[in-house]
Amino acid sequence: MTLLIIIIVLALIFDYINGFHDAANAIATVVATKVLSPFQAVLWAAFFNFLAYWVFGLGVANTVAKTAEASEINLVVILAGVVAAIIWNLITWWQGIPSSSSHTLIGGFAGAALAHAFAVHGFSDYTIDGNVHHWYNIVSWYKAGKDGGMPSGVLIIIAFIVLAPLLGALMSYLISIWLLNASRKSIFPKIFTVALMILTIWFVQGQMVSFADIEKPRFVSHFWSVVFESHNIKWFLVAFIILTVSLFCLIFSSLNLHQANAWLKKMQLVSSAAFSLGHGGNDSQKVMGIIAAAVAVYIQTSGVAIESLPDWLQVTLANDDKGIKGVMPDWIPLACYTAIAVGTLSGGWKIVKTMGSKITKVTSFEGVAAETAGALTLYITEHFKVPVSTTHTITGSIIGVGLTKRISAVRWGVTVSLIWAWVLTIPISALLAAICYYFLSIFL
Repeated sequence: MTLLIIIIVLALIFDYINGFHDAANAIATVVATKVLSPFQAVLWAAFFNFLAYWVFGLGVANTVAKTAEASEINLVVILAGVVAAIIWNLITWWQGIPSSSSHTLIGGFAGAALAHAFAVHGFSDYTIDGNVHHWYNIVSWYKAGKDGGMPSGVLIIIAFIVLAPLLGALMSYLISIWLLNASRKSIFPKIFTVALMILTIWFVQGQMVSFADIEKPRFVSHFWSVVFESHNIKWFLVAFIILTVSLFCLIFSSLNLHQANAWLKKMQLVSSAAFSLGHGGNDSQKVMGIIAAAVAVYIQTSGVAIESLPDWLQVTLANDDKGIKGVMPDWIPLACYTAIAVGTLSGGWKIVKTMGSKITKVTSFEGVAAETAGALTLYITEHFKVPVSTTHTITGSIIGVGLTKRISAVRWGVTVSLIWAWVLTIPISALLAAICYYFLSIFL
């Protein structure tokens, strides 16, 4: 039990570090464009990081918790993974490198699990309950989606090292082109905007969950239960973001330069808030997944029945194949969202400088496009339960905005350095975790 408590505490410390390491993701553009002072910006971002507690479910948490087979690892594996993730996050923060806290955690967890499998079984196959296992399959590399849904596994997470920034770049590029055309006195951009508004309302309405389908209604009232259902809130936010930008596009051509800039600065508050919500929902869930995995492993290795554990440890990992729904005590998400919000309050000014000015020059126009694209990308990936890097996402979005001016507007030397950090994060974290595992195994 002592080791389990240590892991939970370290996981929350990692969440705190994640907050100040990734604070720049949400606030870099509003600071660079002087919409908010650095202190105001971190307060703004921290508030919406915490507000994500009421918006997002546990899909990403379940994906992270199943990075390695809980039945084949021990608590030392999880401890080594968290320690390695903390070390790499602190190194990259100190160097001002906006690396991915998400991939650091995944790499650490997977690396420690592989080190454990090698230590126990070597390169040999082994049998559990009559089934032959390969030592490297202790990590969930790939799992097909249920009923044709989104597949999961470490390979999918690795794929999104490329796909998340590309999606962010594509969306920010398209949003920038949309805004640029909306600034012209032509009827066609307005027709497009109205059509997009109608399409958005129609699509989001189709995604709503009715009262009959809500497992645990938050209110007696059917109406308020539907409105405040976390799944519905997320789609309301998607509609709000798109409709807000659309309304601005309808009046953009009638504004002078001063008025347009004033409106864009106000919209940056909305777009940065939306991105901070996505950041809190995406990144906090990863730590929830680690804590859930730690409790599952503790139950597995100690032999205790889950019913005999105190209420605050009543955690069940979701298993779609067996129809088991995940259960997580409220204190875990509450603690994780609080830790990341407090971490964001601590700031991360070295990375703010890299994100806000070194990639490309950012104005309020670019800030709105980049943050809006980043927020929508995070909401989409969270919907498909894919843990992605908020760092990669916003970096790709900023690059996409820069490309609308000219290719040379993006400082590719800085960008290439960032990509190297992204590519190396998972293998370095895995190697650090393996070293930590072998070291900790001597004493534990």
